[in-house]
Amino acid sequence: MKISIHLSTILLAMLIAIPSFAQTTSTSPAGVSGRSSATQSAATDGQPNQQEMMKQMMELSKLNENHKLLTDLDGNWNYTIKFWMNPDPNAKPQESKGTATRKTVMVGRYVMMDVAGKLQMPGEDDKMKDVQFKGMGLEGYDNVKKKFINSWIDNMGTGIQFSEGTYDPATKTLTYTSEMEPVPGMKSQVREVIKIADNNHMTLEWYENQGGGEKKTMEIAYTRPGKK
Repeated sequence: MKISIHLSTILLAMLIAIPSFAQTTSTSPAGVSGRSSATQSAATDGQPNQQEMMKQMMELSKLNENHKLLTDLDGNWNYTIKFWMNPDPNAKPQESKGTATRKTVMVGRYVMMDVAGKLQMPGEDDKMKDVQFKGMGLEGYDNVKKKFINSWIDNMGTGIQFSEGTYDPATKTLTYTSEMEPVPGMKSQVREVIKIADNNHMTLEWYENQGGGEKKTMEIAYTRPGKK
């Protein structure tokens, strides 16, 4: 694994350095080598040289406590989900249950989550019926952006949702923000609040804003199998 990381870093650094090197050598005066000219150009422009870039990239590839925060939640979960879709504020939310499995990939850099359950959806006859739901998420921490990152896909659409977020250690809360466009022209600003009560319990609160103020439209309670 270490060999492949080193090779990819070297190749990337070379790809970054080659255009600059070619441009410098083609305009360098007689008697000045392309290497020294490239070095002078890098120093003048304030850009890091190849060795510095490689060192920085290797440092940014290291795992830290933010990655561990996500991998500690690996394993199987049961969940109960509530939806507030009825415009009547006094209407009871729809409820359903399902399972989720979190698994660390890429030697601790990311966590994949597979979700399966059932949802109540209106059929062609406008009557509510159970529909199989499947979703998949990929979560990580970007050392360059210094933010948590998340992507999500499911069998209810064809788009990919991308989110960025932060973590508050005082409240053990992850907060992600993103934008959705489920149908053309109808964009929603989304805020996800994930509260990690302990290693066996966590909740997700989903808020949407379509221009008329933020509303909570979904809540998911996750519990480890066998725990209350």
